[in-house]
Amino acid sequence: MRIFCLLLLVLGEAWSHVTPRPNFVLLMADDLGIGDPGCYGNKTLRTPNIDRLAGGGVKLTQHLAAAPLCTPSRAAFLTGRYPIRSGMAAQNQVGVFIFSASSGGLPPSEITFAKLLKSQGYTTALIGKWHLGTNCHNSSDFCHHPLSHGFDYFHGIPVTNLRDCKPGEGSVFTTAFRLLVFIPLQVLALALLTLAGLRWLGLFRVPPALIFSLLFLAALVLGLLLCFLHFFRPLRQILDVLDELKLANNTLIYFSSDQGAHVEEVTVKGEVHGGSNGIYKGGKATNWEGGIRVPGILRWPGVIQAGLELDAPTSNMDLFPTVANLAGAPLPEDRIIDGRDLMPLLLGQSQHSDHEFLFHYCNFYLNAIRWHPRNSTSIWKAFFFTPKFSPEGANGCFATHVCFCHGHSITHHDPPLLFDVSQDPRETDPLTPTSEPRFWEILEVMQQAAARHTRTLQDVPDQLSPGNIIWKPWLQMCCSWSGLSCQCDREKEEGRGSH
Repeated sequence: MRIFCLLLLVLGEAWSHVTPRPNFVLLMADDLGIGDPGCYGNKTLRTPNIDRLAGGGVKLTQHLAAAPLCTPSRAAFLTGRYPIRSGMAAQNQVGVFIFSASSGGLPPSEITFAKLLKSQGYTTALIGKWHLGTNCHNSSDFCHHPLSHGFDYFHGIPVTNLRDCKPGEGSVFTTAFRLLVFIPLQVLALALLTLAGLRWLGLFRVPPALIFSLLFLAALVLGLLLCFLHFFRPLRQILDVLDELKLANNTLIYFSSDQGAHVEEVTVKGEVHGGSNGIYKGGKATNWEGGIRVPGILRWPGVIQAGLELDAPTSNMDLFPTVANLAGAPLPEDRIIDGRDLMPLLLGQSQHSDHEFLFHYCNFYLNAIRWHPRNSTSIWKAFFFTPKFSPEGANGCFATHVCFCHGHSITHHDPPLLFDVSQDPRETDPLTPTSEPRFWEILEVMQQAAARHTRTLQDVPDQLSPGNIIWKPWLQMCCSWSGLSCQCDREKEEGRGSH
């Protein structure tokens, strides 16, 4: 799990004159598969805080990322819109920003839920991964920066986790603990036992002061260890902080992942680091269920029923209208919002998702459609194309480290591949006119929905075009033109530290 790249959006306290509006803590992990948390069935990983969150709230079992890659998914999460509407869906193979000194990013014209909340008097902050661009024209215009998109404070990384630290090696303090704590305690314990034995045998008269001195040293070492663990503990206990500040009952918490686990993330030694998508096929960069079906947990004590599970299709785009409505912010009327307010579903006022159709894009290209008819328990999913897994029979594109969306990397399907994911969640048995009598009728309805959806799209600049994603040294923060040394010794310019 890429907990280091956790996206934490903490949106502060605000009150209306009639009823208190909630605080919001919205957490988005990076590449966390639905098979990773214990509350979704994992038996080998310990995820006590995620499990605790699920036990006190609602667990969505068909929660879907709006895109199977970081950049477009996070754009959709923040704006409530399919990323193709904002130009955050690439028309080339590279679907995410890979340099902080790229000129593309979430356009300033887009409205994030942070902007809406600021208009209602909320204080907003983003802590963790951004991955939606930084600058447009120079190294200090910050046109795509979180502070230009409604956040009062940002502390995190502008691009993504690059695996600088080797996973699986334990705490960075392991050696220090062994040398400064465990070995000294073992030496002290051995000394005490030796002195006690000599005294008991009458071979050596042990001064009481020596015993007390050794005990004092042992207590001092333990005390220093406890102080270290207290003051330098990892930032993992968010639920506890809300309890300590007595904010839990007036805070809506959301936890999810930007897309499924990266199944191709395997080291040269063959160690699998990509996480688990459970029973689902594929992973990151694909629209098989393993790439887009992600954990979805919401908790609001006293408002949302604890321990509830909902299987209705929902999207990470739904947080935009949900948060806006709870904060009393009107939705923008000059653009299409694709997300739907989750509260009727979470409160039991509706038993059916407001999403009759959901459209699954592979970068710029419409890859698949999901249809949940109002009068049926079936959930139909049709693929217009699918990625070519490699090697043959694998569950991902291991030869290229990630699957691509066009050209020789995909297989087109005419007619589209059709699944009923309510009966075949592993997507192993495509339906045929023989196995599903309404095969052609179902596909016709879905293709009509795709045509209606396509007519709502407008041409917008491609923020992930080759010209926008290449590295541009004049956009690199903390770069010196003398030798292009890109290291920050200190923040010298006034106000630079806030960025």
